[in-house]
Amino acid sequence: GFMYYNLARCVFNSTELKDTELIVSWYCNKLEFIRFDSSVGKFVGYTELGVKNAERLNKDQGDLASWRAQKEVYCKPNIDIKYQSA
Repeated sequence: GFMYYNLARCVFNSTELKDTELIVSWYCNKLEFIRFDSSVGKFVGYTELGVKNAERLNKDQGDLASWRAQKEVYCKPNIDIKYQSA
């Protein structure tokens, strides 16, 4: 069988949103094949399949805007909690 999963993470060094990066990676059998990186602002493919999917996903500007907004929606509340508990 195949193992497929994704991982979302926020990389930050302050509570400021400008100092935050959202990275969502998709893996198949432990190999990352595509990633959304908020610093780049689009999907990046790392395998032949990932490159093809990144090209397809990056064409939809509305969907890309939604992914870019996830940095504030997903990361900001979690970062605030981490800083409060530290």
